[in-house]
Amino acid sequence: MPKKLALKLILAVGITTLLIIGVYAFYLIRAQGDVLIREVERHVNQLSETVKNSTRHDMLLNQQDRIRQVVATIGQQQSIHNVRILNKAGTIIYSSKSDEVGRMVDKKAESCYACHAADQPLEHLGIEQRTRIYSPDANSGRILAVINPIYNEHACWNAACHAHSSKQTVLGVLDVAISLHEEDAQIGSSKMKAIYFAVIAILAISIIIGGFVRKWVDKPVKALVKGTHNVAAGNLDYVIPNPRSDELGELAHSFNNMTKKLAETRMQLLQSGKLASIGRLAAGVAHEINNPLTGVLTYSSFLQKRTKDQPEVQKDLDVIVRETKRCREIVKGLLDFSRQSTPKISRVDIHQAIERTLVVVANQLSLSHVTLVKEFCPDRPQVQADENQLQQVFLNLIVNAIDAIGPEGGTITISSAVTEHSPDSVMPMKQIPCPHKPSTIDNEGILAEKQKYIEVTVKDTGCGIPAENLAKIFEPFYSTKDQRGTGLGLSIIWGILDNHNGRITVHSEPGKGATFTITLPVA
Repeated sequence: MPKKLALKLILAVGITTLLIIGVYAFYLIRAQGDVLIREVERHVNQLSETVKNSTRHDMLLNQQDRIRQVVATIGQQQSIHNVRILNKAGTIIYSSKSDEVGRMVDKKAESCYACHAADQPLEHLGIEQRTRIYSPDANSGRILAVINPIYNEHACWNAACHAHSSKQTVLGVLDVAISLHEEDAQIGSSKMKAIYFAVIAILAISIIIGGFVRKWVDKPVKALVKGTHNVAAGNLDYVIPNPRSDELGELAHSFNNMTKKLAETRMQLLQSGKLASIGRLAAGVAHEINNPLTGVLTYSSFLQKRTKDQPEVQKDLDVIVRETKRCREIVKGLLDFSRQSTPKISRVDIHQAIERTLVVVANQLSLSHVTLVKEFCPDRPQVQADENQLQQVFLNLIVNAIDAIGPEGGTITISSAVTEHSPDSVMPMKQIPCPHKPSTIDNEGILAEKQKYIEVTVKDTGCGIPAENLAKIFEPFYSTKDQRGTGLGLSIIWGILDNHNGRITVHSEPGKGATFTITLPVA
C-alpha cells in the first residue's frame, strides 16, 4: 500500500472507477448481447416461416424431391448451420445434411427437451420456448435453432395422398439452426472495446484526479509537513505561505496561529524565567544594600542638622539625601517585586477595592486635569484575593495612565464586566502568557474548571505604547517614563496577578492610548 496520501487517493479513485465502469460495461454488453440474440431469433423465426410456406404446397402434393431440393438449397447459405424437418415421432425426414435423414433425435437432449418435456409433444410454444442455443462440441461455436411446428391443416388430413387423422394437431416440426459465429465475434469485439474504454477512462480519470489531488491535497499537506518539521527543529517563526480557503487552508491557518502562540509562549516563558531569576537576584541585592543605604541616609541627615550654617555643604547633603531616598525606593520596589509571600486571601468586593484606590489618587487626577469615567457592571462581583495587593495593582495602572496622558489632560475609563469562559479559554500567566493580538500581551491559560470571571479594564487617552515595546513592558526596570519611573510597576502587577490565578492583557496604538484588562476568577 502506498504511503503517500495522494497515491492512496488516486488508487482509491482508480479502483472505484474500475468497479463502476466494469459493472456498467458488464450489464451494457449483456444487454446488447441479449438484444442481438433476440434479433437473431426473430430473423431465424422469419426464415423458418418462409421455409415452411415455401414447402407447404410440395408437402400437400407429397413432392419429396422438391422438398429435399428446397431444404438443401436453403441449408447451403453461409450462416445457416442446418435445416431439418422431423415427423411427430422425432425422425428426421428431410435435412440439409443428407447423413442425418432417417435418424431419430434424442428427445432428452438439450435441443429437443423443450418440446418433449413429458414425452408428449407440446402443441403451442412461444418463440422463446422454441429457441435453443447450444454447442455441438467443444471446438464448435454456438448454434441458435428455432423449432417451428407443422400443424395438421384441413387440406392435409382431407387430401387423398395423406393418411393423417383429423384429430392429430402437429404433424412434425421444422428445425432451422444458424451459426452465432458473427454475433459472438461482435459481442467479443464489444467486450474488447469496453475493456479499452475502461482502461483509457481509468488512466484519464487517474491523471485528472492526480492533478487535482496534487494541487489541492498533496501540496498543502507537504506544506504542513514542512511546517511541522520546522517547528520540531525549533523554528517557531515558520509560517505556511498562502493558505487556501478550504479545510486544509483552515488547518494551515490554525498551524500558523499555533506556531505564533508557541513563539509567544516561549518568549513569555523565557521572560517568566528571567523574571524569576531577576527576582531572586533582586532580593539578595536589596537585602545587601538596604542596610548601607540606611546608614548613609542616617548620617547624611545628621550632617544636615550639624551644618545648617554651611549652605554649600547643605546643598551637597541635600543631593545625597535625595538620591539615597531614591535608591531606597528602588530597593523597596525590588523587595516588593521579589517578595514570594502568600497573599492574605479573603472575599473582596472588586468595586470597593477600586473606589478605595481612587480616593488615594483623587488629588493627582484633579491636578493633571484627568476626567475619570466609571462604567461598572450592576453586579457586585467578589473575588478571592488580597485586597491590599489588588489596590496596589489598580493604583499602579491608574498612575501609569495619568503619566501617559500628560499635563494637557484626558480621560481614564474604568469599566467592569462579568463573563463566563470555557475551561480552555483562560490560563494562569505562569503557564502560558501570550498576546492574543498582534499588539497585545495576553497571559492566557487553562483554569481548573469552568466558572465566571470579572474583567476590569483601565483605558486612557494618552500617548499609547509602540507595538515593538509591548513585549518589554512587563520586564523589570523597563520604563517608558525615562527617569521618572523605576520600571517595576507592571512587573509587580504581573507577580500579584500571577499569585491570584489572574491575567493581564494590554492593547495599545500609538497616539490612541492604551487599554489594560485584568481578569480574575469570581469567588
